[in-house]
Amino acid sequence: MADHHIPDGPFDIPDVPDFVPRRVKPWLFIFFVLIVQFSGGLYLAAVTDMAGSTALMQQDILMAGYASLIGMSINFAVMFRIKFRFSTRTQLLAAGAVLAIANLICANTDSVPVLVITCFIAGWFRMQATLACNSTIQLWLTPVRDMAIFFCYVYLVVDSAIQLSGIATIYTAFFSQWEYMHWIMITLLLLMMLMVLIFLRPLRPQMFIPLKGIDWRGSLLWAVFMISFTFICVYGNYFDWWEAAEIRIATLIAAASLAVNLWRASFLEHPYISFEALTNRNVIRATVVYLVFFTLLATEHVFEHSYALNILGFDETNLIDLNWYVFAGIIVGCGFTYFTFALRHWSYRTMTTIAFSLAAIYLAWFYFGIDYGVEKESLFVPLFFRGAASVIISIIYLTSVVQSGLSFQVFPEALTVNGFTGAVMGATFGPAIVGEILNRTIAKNATLLGSAITDTNLSALPSHIGELYGRIQLHALVVSMKEIYGWLLIIAILCLIVLLISHSSIWPQTLLPKWFRRLSLRDKSPT
Repeated sequence: MADHHIPDGPFDIPDVPDFVPRRVKPWLFIFFVLIVQFSGGLYLAAVTDMAGSTALMQQDILMAGYASLIGMSINFAVMFRIKFRFSTRTQLLAAGAVLAIANLICANTDSVPVLVITCFIAGWFRMQATLACNSTIQLWLTPVRDMAIFFCYVYLVVDSAIQLSGIATIYTAFFSQWEYMHWIMITLLLLMMLMVLIFLRPLRPQMFIPLKGIDWRGSLLWAVFMISFTFICVYGNYFDWWEAAEIRIATLIAAASLAVNLWRASFLEHPYISFEALTNRNVIRATVVYLVFFTLLATEHVFEHSYALNILGFDETNLIDLNWYVFAGIIVGCGFTYFTFALRHWSYRTMTTIAFSLAAIYLAWFYFGIDYGVEKESLFVPLFFRGAASVIISIIYLTSVVQSGLSFQVFPEALTVNGFTGAVMGATFGPAIVGEILNRTIAKNATLLGSAITDTNLSALPSHIGELYGRIQLHALVVSMKEIYGWLLIIAILCLIVLLISHSSIWPQTLLPKWFRRLSLRDKSPT
């Protein structure tokens, strides 16, 4: 098969009738994918409002939100099978209906199992609708199917939608109620479904593949493992880890489901995730980098909200305005990766070094600049660099999975592993570790700061001793944050040193993948 595919004539979308101008057709699908990405079923930006108006804890809402990411990850292994079985019109109509129902359920229930299951299903259909839209306009974005270019667009849309949906959710709750965000998204989803009925034809896929031979039991077992792993990370601090029966049971379920999956993969001809995908070098490299990199940035989930809310005194609207800084970093990071990595083929080592350098700047700013009187505008630099660093590392290592040499049949399985390790583990594993360290560090520093207050001088203290202890706890929080930022900064600098020597004669073998010829998804398809 040829290395590049050049379409015959101007780009066109046969699914859309000719009465729609050809130049408008791709933008129609971008509009669809934005609606789909905004409608997550549950909106984590409203976690405080939801916890305040329902009987749910913040951990319950976070668990449901991460269940949506797990649903998206599980879908990767079968998304191409679904695409080649149903028309784009059918996929978008089904996804729109399911997401609308999911929004309706999430706005009216306080049952944690219902929320988790609903968000898991919503995530599955959101991923399928996203693929249906993006694959339709892929040749419009990159006529040679260069996946590095395509992934710059994907992360620009996906990560930007995360930030913008958070902003929209908070301002909706500020001017009315948090439930109104669900009704707004239901309205937009119904509008999308109406537009799909009007502007899309039910064309059967050119490569029709029936849904036979899919290991659905394996998909359920992998989902159980991912949800159990996420449960441990989200609720670990709350239940005091393995001191609680809940965490021990979740650990046993996770270990059992993983063991059964690996056992089944050893003899099944087509397991849901094969050993070929699990043991691929680029997949393993991406997993290691994700765990290290997103642990360094775990302070985003553990520190930033507490720092801005409790120390700087920001309200919810000022807090969510910080998303604009991250949004700017995402745009610049995607643009930078497009011009350097996708077009000029800068090496993986160079791009990884840049991403870790931006992460180090983010950590260094907070280590040296954390204080009680920081202005909101001063946070632009660290949050900008954090947004750029995250999107750079995500684009380049998703591209490395494309360059892993896996066959078209196994490649989606590697995407499932990449999606779970990059999105779910990246958002839960690091914060669980850093959160536990923070709790222990606060206890240590509060003891040291309060050691001057003894039983002998309590009578000499003012009557507002409770306020004094509150100040001690607040100061212990700031000191503990600064201490952990310092340790994470040291780790980031050590990672940079390893990256700088990884291609030198000191190191026997490179740690990172290399650019080969431009691999595209079409190159992997059966001839």
